Amino acid sequence: MGQTIQIQTPEGSFSGYLATPAAGKGPGIVLCQEIFGVNATMRQVADYYAEEGYTVLVPDLFWRIAPGIELTDRGEDFQRALGLYQQFDEAAGVQDVGAALEALRARPECVGQTGVLGFCLGGKLAYLAACRLPDVACAVAYYGVGIEHALGEAANVRGRLVLHIAEKDGFCPPQAQAAIRAALAGRENIEVHVYAGVDHAFARTGGEHFDKPSALMAHQRSIAALRGEMGPHYDFSALWDKHCEYEFATRDVDATMATMVPQPYVNHIPTMTGGVGYAQLRRFYQHHFVHSNPPDTTLIPLSRTVGATQIVDEMLFCFTHSCEIDWMLPGVPPTGKRVEIPLIAIVKFRGDKLYHEHIYWDQASVLVQIGKLDPAGLPVAGVETARKLLDETLPSNTLMARWQQSEGK
Repeated sequence: MGQTIQIQTPEGSFSGYLATPAAGKGPGIVLCQEIFGVNATMRQVADYYAEEGYTVLVPDLFWRIAPGIELTDRGEDFQRALGLYQQFDEAAGVQDVGAALEALRARPECVGQTGVLGFCLGGKLAYLAACRLPDVACAVAYYGVGIEHALGEAANVRGRLVLHIAEKDGFCPPQAQAAIRAALAGRENIEVHVYAGVDHAFARTGGEHFDKPSALMAHQRSIAALRGEMGPHYDFSALWDKHCEYEFATRDVDATMATMVPQPYVNHIPTMTGGVGYAQLRRFYQHHFVHSNPPDTTLIPLSRTVGATQIVDEMLFCFTHSCEIDWMLPGVPPTGKRVEIPLIAIVKFRGDKLYHEHIYWDQASVLVQIGKLDPAGLPVAGVETARKLLDETLPSNTLMARWQQSEGK
C-alpha cells in the first residue's frame, strides 16, 4: 500500500500517490496519469513498478481543474474525462511533472536517478518531460496522444526515451505514427515500438482494449530501458540458483516460497500443472512437487540467458521414474524407466523476487522413454533428443523420410 503526499509549487500544492519498493528505497519514477485522474488503475501501476524496485510518485495533474478526481474509462465518466482533457493546460502539466520530480528527489525513499513514465495524456507528458526537463534519465510513453505535434522538440532529448504505439490507435493515426518514426529514426537513445493489431490503452488491465501479449512485451521493454539507465540491478542468476536449491536439494517449501513475490504463479506448459497465487502454489509445491521428485533427480545446466526481467535456462532434466511425478506424469504409475529430457525454464522476476515460471519440455519424448508411447510411424524420439542436444554431430533429420530424396539437389 502506498501513501498520499503533498507536492509544493509556487502556485499551490497538490497531492500525489507514493508507492515504495519492499527494500524501502529505489530509483524514482514520476508516473503521469491517463485522463481519468489518479484512480485505482494508476495506483495499481505505481504498485506494480514499486514491486520492480522503484519509488513511484503519481501526481494529481488535474489539480488545477478537478483536484482529486477519480474516473473510470466507461460511460459518463469517459465523457467527463474527455472534457477535462480539453481543459488541461499542457505546459502547466509539464511544470507540475517537474515539481513532482523535485519532490520525489527530495525524499529519502528515492535514491539514484529519476525517470518519467506515462500513459495516454501522461504518455505525451512523459515525452515532453524528456524534451524539456533536466535530469530525466529515462522516459517511457505509452500511446501518448499528440506527440507528432511536438517532434520539433525531440532534439532536446538527452536521456533514454521509449515510445509504445498501438497500431490501431485512433488517437495516433497512421500518418502520425509515420511522422513519429521518421523524426526519431537513427537516434541511439530513442526506441519506438509499434504493436500490431492493438488499440489505444492496450496496457490498461481490465480495459476494453487490453491486450496481454502486447502489454507484457511493452512492460519488458520499459523495464529494460529503466534498469539500463537507472537500475536497480539484481543478480537473477543467484536468485534462481537459490530457488532451485530449495526445490531440489534441501526440498524446503517455505524457503522456496520466500524467494517469490506474494502472489506468484508457475505453469508447467505440457501438463498445465503448477499454481496461481500463494496459497495454491504452496499447496502444489508441498504436495505435488518439492517432495514428489525421484531421489536421483538431476538438473544439468547447458545454457543461461539473463535479461532485464527474466532468465531463460536450458538444461537436461534426468531421473528414474521410480515414483509418480504429479507435475510431469500425473496419473502414470512408476515404470522404473530412466528419462533424460531437454527442458527450458523461463523465469520472470519482479524486483528481486521470482514472479513466474514457464517450464517447457517435449512430453512425447518423455512418454516414449517410459514406454507409454510407441514412436513407430510418428515424428517423435526418445532419449535421442537429449543425446543430440549434447552432441550436435549425431545424425540430423532421422525422422524425415524424404531427407534422402533431397540429397544432391
